[in-house]
Amino acid sequence: MLAQLDSLKAEALAILATANDEAALEAARVNFLGKKGSLTTLSAGMRDVPVDQKKEVGAKLNEVRIAITEAIESKQAALQSAKDAASVAGIDATLPGRPGYGVGTLHPLTKIRDLAVSTLRRMGFVLAEGPEIETEWHCFDALNTPADHPARNEKDTFYLPDGRLLRTHTSSVQVRTMESVKSLPIRIIAPGAAYRRDEIDATHLSVFNQLEGLYVDKEVSLADLKGTLEFFFREIFGPQTKVRFRPHFFPFTEPSFEIDILLEVKGKEPRWIEIAGCGMVDPAVFDEIAKKRGDDLLGGEKVTGFAFGLGLDRLAMILHGITDIRHLIENDTRFLGQFA
Repeated sequence: MLAQLDSLKAEALAILATANDEAALEAARVNFLGKKGSLTTLSAGMRDVPVDQKKEVGAKLNEVRIAITEAIESKQAALQSAKDAASVAGIDATLPGRPGYGVGTLHPLTKIRDLAVSTLRRMGFVLAEGPEIETEWHCFDALNTPADHPARNEKDTFYLPDGRLLRTHTSSVQVRTMESVKSLPIRIIAPGAAYRRDEIDATHLSVFNQLEGLYVDKEVSLADLKGTLEFFFREIFGPQTKVRFRPHFFPFTEPSFEIDILLEVKGKEPRWIEIAGCGMVDPAVFDEIAKKRGDDLLGGEKVTGFAFGLGLDRLAMILHGITDIRHLIENDTRFLGQFA
């Protein structure tokens, strides 16, 4: 049996030396070391070896097994080394490296939302949330919106089969907050998605990002509103930003104002651009909320307040000089890479 083992070892090493790919190497391994391999078969004959020869034959078996195993591992390393060398053949290691993936960054909408929220939180406002699927009462009735108002038309608003709707503004969060608070003051901001049946073009989307604010207490004045928003927009666009308030009409505020900032772009004439709406909360809104609450915390002449709303998409476009709102939702890395 010793002679058979020596012969098997020589045969195995010769075959392994000529194996020129992984398939041939695996075939040789199975042929010699597999469950039905030559060495395994010889090992099974150990039971027939005389007792006085078992130690010597066992040692020879281990020697042959180790020799074949080491030869296989050595050949595997050689084949892998050859494969690695082939994969880098022709590469000039002295060339400078090529840039890989760019550095990630926050989306411009996320940046402007975070800046807006952090600025308002410094002024004492807290975040509030509400559902995106709303009732007509929360979205329109509570906000003093008449039944024939265009916003309530199916051509402007997404209605669901059960009569609910996708909120057209985050003012519904203000309503829900006033509906549930236990005490004054109320000072909240509500960033989130709003939905309208707008034709999608360079300045309109059917889904957009809005941020609205509400401050209610016993002696809130128009001066509080003006001071808050002037400070806010100068924090967003810079301390020299010029802000103006134009009289306007909204069903839920009285008096109401549109807010403009003076946009100054290098190489162009300065121009006023509309950026937000605001006003003092209409007493009719407080009366409707009080009726729903069943108490007088917000009823009668006990409180005053102001509200404002602005589009975060529009803020981002003005801040970064973006001319087409669709760039903000197309996920084109060539566009988004500018903000890295």
